[in-house]
Amino acid sequence: MDRIATFTMNPTIDAAYETDRVFHTHKMRTQGEHYDPGGGGINISRVIARLGGTARAYYASGGATGVALDGLLDLHQMVRHRIPIAGSTRISASLYDRESGKEYRVVPAGPSFTEEECERCLAEIAQAGCDYFVASGSLAPGVPEDFYARALAACRQRGIRFVLDTSGAALKATLEAGGVFLVKPSLGELQALVSKPLEGLREIADAARAFVRSGQTHYMAVTMGHEGALLAHEDEVVCLPTIAVKAMSAVGAGDSFLAAMVFSLANGRDVTEAFRYGIAAGAAAVLTPGTDLCRREDVERLYREVAPLSEARVIG
Repeated sequence: MDRIATFTMNPTIDAAYETDRVFHTHKMRTQGEHYDPGGGGINISRVIARLGGTARAYYASGGATGVALDGLLDLHQMVRHRIPIAGSTRISASLYDRESGKEYRVVPAGPSFTEEECERCLAEIAQAGCDYFVASGSLAPGVPEDFYARALAACRQRGIRFVLDTSGAALKATLEAGGVFLVKPSLGELQALVSKPLEGLREIADAARAFVRSGQTHYMAVTMGHEGALLAHEDEVVCLPTIAVKAMSAVGAGDSFLAAMVFSLANGRDVTEAFRYGIAAGAAAVLTPGTDLCRREDVERLYREVAPLSEARVIG
């Protein structure tokens, strides 16, 4: 049995380019192009592999681009489980403008799913054998907003800890079903969830802890960009600052954070130490350009710089 499995409903081939200057109409010659398999769950599996673990990647894909995605996953030596669909897997692109230092990202919606394809995905999830199941990323067009809630129910029936990273209606519907093990919204996603702005750590902490105390999730980790992150338990909320690093790209920081947390939990660390390791991985991802993810040597180095729990702000 796998310790960790991930699921990506709407994966992507991530193409990354650099150019000297962005301008309209004329061709922009690029350098340093590279192509990676992407999407929330796939990114998490890639990070866990870099950290020395294994996470079986379940994903839906189709068309000629789906074949290309399979090849990219094999190049990364991923343990993969493809769920075929009729539509073509999407291609996302990021373009780094060297002159301005800005990054431009183009992200298609992805293929539309039929009801039969949704049921096929749920049937495959129901057969997954693991301790932790990580559902990460957006739902594709045509997928009902309760899809992750149904996946949660299938996992809970077999005692599998369900970890969630999504947004919008899918996030709300899954939390309302109750019993998520760990959920990782960004601050913006949490504010959308509660339908109001949250000012200051106390308001953010109270909002996160309300979801824990209601039984919707056992833990909620909220990433807040340069403001750090917080982890809500039933009785307290632990807040830690981020690590100051030179930012190359914010792409993949959230996936790296969650992957490191789950990897740590699966290897016996308690949830607060796993949270610290996640902060190190999120900072390490910012060091890498384009669609690249964190590197293990950076994670281990930065982990030593994360504030110890004795110095954390605790909101009781």
